[in-house]
Amino acid sequence: MQTYRGSCHCGTVVFEIEAEIDHVSVCDCSICCKKGILHFPVQDEHFTLTEGRESLSLYQFGTHEASHWFCNCCGIHTFGRPRMDPSRYTVNVRCLDDFDDIVEGALEKSFNGKQHPLDQ
Repeated sequence: MQTYRGSCHCGTVVFEIEAEIDHVSVCDCSICCKKGILHFPVQDEHFTLTEGRESLSLYQFGTHEASHWFCNCCGIHTFGRPRMDPSRYTVNVRCLDDFDDIVEGALEKSFNGKQHPLDQ
């Protein structure tokens, strides 16, 4: 596995993941569309928050099962916990260093968040 470093825009929140990023997911739910996030799932043991824990703010809505963490200095959503599997993280691939190189070789998958499986 490769180690990737990511951060918010101002650099206050910094994290690392260990992964082989072969795909990114685009969700069409209301919040993901407005944030423009590209998701990649990461298990806890492959995610490390290295800086900025005290600068993270949490946003939750609807069922309050998903957690959306963002930097309270610059407002960038860096990672979260999806309600489909709140035991793992989903990182915002756009926050990773070398974002362009990462997505160039990754398959883009769609997730129908407008008709979320847990809403059925």
